[in-house]
Amino acid sequence: MSIARHHAEWLSLVPVSGPFLSLPVLVKAFPQGLDAHAPEHMQALRMALEDWNEATAGGANGQGKGARKSQGDPHAAQRAWIRFVLTRTLDFEASQLLEGQAIPQTLQAEMPEHHEWLRPNMVLNDPTTDKARLLVQTYPRTQSLTSYVAGAHWKASPDTRMTELLHATGVRLGLVTNGEHWMLVDAPKGETTGYASWYASLWLEEKITLQAFRSLLSHSRFFGVADDQTIEALLAESASNQQEVTDRLGQQVRQAVEVLITSLDKADQDNNRELLADVPESVLYESALTVMMRLVFLFCAEERELIPSKPFPVYERNYSVSAIINQLEDLAQQHGEELLERRNDAWSRLLTAFRVVYGGLQHEDVYIPAYGGKLFDPDRFPFLEGRAAGTTWRVDRGAWTDGIASGRTTDHDSRTTIPVFSEAKPLPVNNRTVLHLLKSLQYLEMKASSRGGAFERRRLSFRALDIEQIGHVYEGLLDHTAKRATEPILGLLGAKNREPEVPLSELQKKCDHGTHKIHEKKPFVDYLKEQTGKSESALKNALQDEVDDQQTSRFRTACQTDDLWEEVKPFARLIRSDTFGYPVVIPAGSVFVTSGTDRRSSGTH
Repeated sequence: MSIARHHAEWLSLVPVSGPFLSLPVLVKAFPQGLDAHAPEHMQALRMALEDWNEATAGGANGQGKGARKSQGDPHAAQRAWIRFVLTRTLDFEASQLLEGQAIPQTLQAEMPEHHEWLRPNMVLNDPTTDKARLLVQTYPRTQSLTSYVAGAHWKASPDTRMTELLHATGVRLGLVTNGEHWMLVDAPKGETTGYASWYASLWLEEKITLQAFRSLLSHSRFFGVADDQTIEALLAESASNQQEVTDRLGQQVRQAVEVLITSLDKADQDNNRELLADVPESVLYESALTVMMRLVFLFCAEERELIPSKPFPVYERNYSVSAIINQLEDLAQQHGEELLERRNDAWSRLLTAFRVVYGGLQHEDVYIPAYGGKLFDPDRFPFLEGRAAGTTWRVDRGAWTDGIASGRTTDHDSRTTIPVFSEAKPLPVNNRTVLHLLKSLQYLEMKASSRGGAFERRRLSFRALDIEQIGHVYEGLLDHTAKRATEPILGLLGAKNREPEVPLSELQKKCDHGTHKIHEKKPFVDYLKEQTGKSESALKNALQDEVDDQQTSRFRTACQTDDLWEEVKPFARLIRSDTFGYPVVIPAGSVFVTSGTDRRSSGTH
């Protein structure tokens, strides 16, 4: 197994949210792989873990072998286990672990609006500089690290509390644990916070996760390596490509807008162009952009616990974007993504979540206040819900409109006005499309090496996403718009940040309407270089390659007619694929996303 694959394996087993150690940095810092296991420690760890389990999870009274060793006190067993991990597994020296009164008062933070003080339970202190290197906060085994702290005034989770404590004290790293869940919080000043988690119950089953825990957080990684090899330095180096992360997010969001518009356009085509007959292309693009920004808001709000969903599982299970993506991914893994194309319920659930944020929800099982705001206003783009312009979302089973001409009738005998309801029928956006919209935001596909090659899937933390990053993504969307093709258009595969859309007729014209040995036609190749930014050799190779049967089938689907496919075939290898793996071929009459007027200059942003 290669070293890169070795590191990719354990990274896949460690849940990460936000920036963490990148694969290139790990390969450079651990060229031989993670530090080896010590057999004697594994045996001691197994015994300590068994004792802790028996004392804290062996019964209501904490009875059992472990409980006897801790004089029947589960709390003492909890402290003993956590101290074992810190001093034996991570080899922290007792003299460097400050506790109680030994912790300086500068390492605490007041939250006056919540009437609370935040303080670490332990501090790993650097004896050379007398500065804290790691703050440690412990909780009971029953306390989830991502849920509200029971009995606390401030309704915030342990990971959120540690993030605030690190920001207030200026310490970069924190370790939060309930004995089972060990979460590293990396909160560099002025930058995005990252979270990485390990689970004690997996250490003996997936030993490579224990190797990673020890290799990254042991005493030697803090004090036994050169300054540029400490855990803080490795994290800082990995975070240096944050602009790349932001650019990649912007690219994926734009691709998601394309996916949504393509899906809406296909539904419109399947319904004889009646669904979106009165919707201009510019409004369609703005609506898709708005949907994506709503999803960004929901991911941010849910991860930052701004929507009170934890006490109300009805919302969390059914309408939370995190729950929807998890459920759709599970179905895709079990049955394949194609199955998701047969159902449209996820889109309706998203529309419901948008309404909940805007108008609030009050029920015996759910209470969410109304946040209002233009972004979530359901009447801004009523066609997304399958409603006519001028209707209102507030009426059950649809909406009524004002005036006789727009659907209101009058009983002249009684002189009373009777509302006429307009049935709301959401646009048929299938679950596969919704999954791709959510995945484009939840996971980033990043290059594992600056030299290219494989991609690594990285989960994005919206809890710590900077407002500037969100603004950067939004401004990037303003550079594009939607247009209706008057002739067949091909989306070409370009170099970095180059994805041109070129009319098929233009390509045919540039190669003099002859497709025999077009890779040898220098003017045509030069034109492609200008359009795509790709090298001459790469373009010539693409022009000579042929498509296989599977690709031919996908091209026929995208082209819709055999005649168009025959015209597209000579340029097939130049065409990029969408997120579903289909070539970007836009038949005449279809709506597509392309670069447009730079609306940032108008002050729109």
